[in-house]
Amino acid sequence: MQIGLDYRAAAGYPFSGIGRQNLALEAAFRAHPQVSLQLFGVAPHDHPIRKRIFAPRWATPLDAVHRLPERLRFEGLFLPGALRDAGIELYVANINMGLPLGRKPDGLKYVLQLHDLFQLTENNSHGSRLKAQVYRHTDRLSIAHSLRVADQVWVPSQFTADEARRLFPWAQDKLRVLPHVVAGFAGEPADIGALGLPERYWLCVGTREPRKNIAWLVEAWQTARLRTAQVPDLVLVGGDEPLSPAQRSLPGLHGLRGLQDAELHAVYAQAERLWHPSRAEGFGLPVIEALGTGTPVAVASGSSLDEITPPDSPRFVPGDSAALVRLMGVLASAGPEDPQPLKDWAAQYGVDAFRQRIHAALETLR
Repeated sequence: MQIGLDYRAAAGYPFSGIGRQNLALEAAFRAHPQVSLQLFGVAPHDHPIRKRIFAPRWATPLDAVHRLPERLRFEGLFLPGALRDAGIELYVANINMGLPLGRKPDGLKYVLQLHDLFQLTENNSHGSRLKAQVYRHTDRLSIAHSLRVADQVWVPSQFTADEARRLFPWAQDKLRVLPHVVAGFAGEPADIGALGLPERYWLCVGTREPRKNIAWLVEAWQTARLRTAQVPDLVLVGGDEPLSPAQRSLPGLHGLRGLQDAELHAVYAQAERLWHPSRAEGFGLPVIEALGTGTPVAVASGSSLDEITPPDSPRFVPGDSAALVRLMGVLASAGPEDPQPLKDWAAQYGVDAFRQRIHAALETLR
């Protein structure tokens, strides 16, 4: 089978969640003995990645994945002819949209990997209200187009499948739940003594998007710390942009960014617990990363975190501050957990399991 893979996320944002899944798809396709893979993307004229991908003759920045004019040129002017010339039988896009514009040729099949629909359902960070409205409108049109022309839509959780069914009920028969891969960390964790972290700490790994609920978690942690002496320090990985100036200066709060994989491995492994407070999550990579190192987790309920987290892990309702403060007080003095069941749970999202799921999905597209 001749497969074409949209490589824009992997080339432009290789360390993002979507970029990592893009790379995982590439590896899964290359591991299939009956697949010949071709990569399609954009790049500046002098970038070495042009030697690996089919790219338009015009130059495009690697980080232009979500710029509408560049997307329209790539998906409308370049892709249809490039896929035909390369003899592609199946084309896969994984940026929540991005399938070619125009009439789909006979004999060519499309797959859309739809991570979530928060572009449409959440207030995301876009810099201005006008920009947010433009992106929401154009993203809805782009997602609807890709859902309409796709032969299959791969979603990482039942939560995302339900959201897609709610917003686009006509696409429900195309949906197939294929959980994301979490490869875990290769090698040994680094020595992180230079980071100056305390002996005991809780951990939160997230981004600036409001749905991640980072500021709310910090507020609850501060209250719990005032009430219960055993509540440890809190380490934030990913930056402190969501926090107020007063929160950023709280004693016991540590912000980290720019960590290498071995350092992040150590930060996970040495944490007493990962807290994941997101009120809307399409999958929740940090939860599986933490479990893979044997670190227990506590997660917000109401989204995909309900599916990917061990059933006996503590849960809390996002927005119920009083309940979260009480839970933090209880867990502050909880004893250590056996790490092996946590690692065993995480293994179901490992590379081998992911490749088996992808290869099985390909069989249904032949």
